[in-house]
Amino acid sequence: MPTLVRDVLAHAERLWPSAGAEEWDVVGLVTGALESEVRRILFVVDVTDDTVTEAIDGGYDMIVAHHPLLLRGVTSIAEDKFKGDALARLVRADCAVLSIHTNGDRVETGTSATLAERLGLSGAQPIVPNPMGGGLGVIGTIEPTTLAEFARRIAAALPSTASGVRVSGEIAQPVSTVAVCAGAGDSLLNHATVLSADVYVTSDLRHHPVSEFRDNAKMGNKTALIDISHWAAEWLWLSTAAVELNGALPDVSMDVSEINTDPWNFVVMQ
Repeated sequence: MPTLVRDVLAHAERLWPSAGAEEWDVVGLVTGALESEVRRILFVVDVTDDTVTEAIDGGYDMIVAHHPLLLRGVTSIAEDKFKGDALARLVRADCAVLSIHTNGDRVETGTSATLAERLGLSGAQPIVPNPMGGGLGVIGTIEPTTLAEFARRIAAALPSTASGVRVSGEIAQPVSTVAVCAGAGDSLLNHATVLSADVYVTSDLRHHPVSEFRDNAKMGNKTALIDISHWAAEWLWLSTAAVELNGALPDVSMDVSEINTDPWNFVVMQ
């Protein structure tokens, strides 16, 4: 029996229940016919012009994307703009798109758990537990080291990006307790569990929240901050997701895109 889009959706729902997604999120099937056959799946962080081209030229029947293509309201899918063009190309190629976003973050083997494993955290526990298991973010421990050495470990574990690894803290500061949140995690900056860690690793940190956080650190809390590429942090999870879905659908070929969809191309050091 061939594997259909509806079969992929059923197994994805079991692995990454849509009920685990944030209220504001939009997850699930973006485009595709339920009865279309699926022989090859491409896993990506972002649906971009490049990854759409990769999927279509590579003969893939489905894209499993972490970030939703249609998260914000869309009033037109005219083909003179990216989203309209992408959807039209995907429909013509009979290539479905499935988004696994915050429901993929919150499972026990989600984005933060994968990042924590790659960084060598032991005894990992969710920062904000999910009643269904897993949760938002992870905290765990590592063998004692310095902030600088830990930052180098992160740089070695992640695919290279223009923005690299940014650190706010003292170079020789001791680190043994680590909190991580793959993707944008500034909502957890003042969480008690994060404040109990020696360092918090996340992405998309903004000037004012970080400035206030570091000034508070001078008054007692010594938690350092490490800001990493949003794409790089979540790209690590794609292999985990592909293996899990392939376990349920062994006859479907599954690949992880190697295209770097981090939006920054280069930096000029001063």
